[in-house]
Amino acid sequence: MAYKQTFRPTLESIKAHKVPQWYDDAKLGIFVHWGLYSVPAFAPPSCELGDIPPDENWFCNNPYAEWYQNSIRVRRGPTWEHHVRKYGADFDYSQFAELWKAESWDPMEWADLFAKSGAGYVVLTTKHHDGFCLWPSKHTDYNSLRLGPKRDIMGELTRAVRKRGLRMGAYYSGLLDWTRSTEPIFDETGLRNLYPMTYGYADYAYSQAMELIETYQPSLLWNDIGWPRKSEGDLASLFSYYYNKVEEGVVNDRWNDVWCDFTTKEYKQGSIDLDHKWEMCRGLGLSFGYNTEEDESNTMSSQDLISLLVSTVANNGNLLINVGPAATGRIPPLQERLLLDLGAWLSSFGEAIFGTRPWKNAGVECRGAEVYFTRKGKDLYLIADKLSAGNVEFEIRGIPKHTQFDFLGGIVGKAAISEDGKISIHADIPAGTRCVAMRISGIREDEIHGA
Repeated sequence: MAYKQTFRPTLESIKAHKVPQWYDDAKLGIFVHWGLYSVPAFAPPSCELGDIPPDENWFCNNPYAEWYQNSIRVRRGPTWEHHVRKYGADFDYSQFAELWKAESWDPMEWADLFAKSGAGYVVLTTKHHDGFCLWPSKHTDYNSLRLGPKRDIMGELTRAVRKRGLRMGAYYSGLLDWTRSTEPIFDETGLRNLYPMTYGYADYAYSQAMELIETYQPSLLWNDIGWPRKSEGDLASLFSYYYNKVEEGVVNDRWNDVWCDFTTKEYKQGSIDLDHKWEMCRGLGLSFGYNTEEDESNTMSSQDLISLLVSTVANNGNLLINVGPAATGRIPPLQERLLLDLGAWLSSFGEAIFGTRPWKNAGVECRGAEVYFTRKGKDLYLIADKLSAGNVEFEIRGIPKHTQFDFLGGIVGKAAISEDGKISIHADIPAGTRCVAMRISGIREDEIHGA
């Protein structure tokens, strides 16, 4: 019988936790932002997070539709103007609960789509900053079983996702809850200081996090922004309870830097680390929540989505790509198509993605392509991106000469290695394909691991 590690409620004990293999192997997760903000579904598609400073200009032109409540609280900018025109200045955000019916939602349809995309896990926003809970929390009536859809969204989606063999995670907004604070956030200072500061809210957040763990045993506990300072000292107890309850659970880094299994990067904000596990999260467009103002011009292309996954995995990251369903429960066709295109590419080249680890170099300089590397066992994988259709050639250096190249996905090609170590690769690239992968075998153990 395998020994199960038991964690004690101390940071010393918590820091012995290791990232479970399933998370490192999965590489791709689906983030789901769905809530009251999906009813107005509006934000100006202004820019990516990190393009401009998080100042008044950002918050008054916030491209995140899930920030709708704060965007009308600032009482200026495109979202406020839209709200006044469509709903009226006196229409309170909480009234969207009366309009959210989720009448077309089928959790198994979502789970089927996520599985077809190649994802290994799903993370649902159980409570965003607006405080509305997508499970029947015993700590508030402001939830989806009593209001709006009148369904346990977290429970139903958890069962569907696990039925398809995927892992289920829970996002929770620990620091912000706009049912407990009314002052609008205009800048980074407000973001870090305008949150409920009472012991009562700190207990509320802790109790809800424990409730999610106890009720759903999520494989990921994904907190956002930060954690109430007044219960920061309780995090070791929360984490130990979680790890003991969910043996292969993982937590992100948005807990006031107390502890994490992996760090996060969001759009252009944050950093990558080849030596430590991290996760890239972003929407397919500029928003996480559904935004009717977005179209193909401000949404990723299928090829850009594939490129993002490849570069993330080669640099030791996972990609948590977001979908923002409409209030009805339907995932917009454009988002659905992108996930299916990603899944189709992975069905051909996923061997170079799933279960891999980074090589000593995420990529090397190359003429004629953008090249990335991953490794698995005794094999190295070369993933060539930004290719043109037709018969192409590109050259690389830095690969040992005593190697064999095998193209994946039915690609026809060959590699020639010169005496000076230059490798010329020729391949016939079908139309619509910009990124291909190949297996490189015959490399010594010290070469594959970069020793």
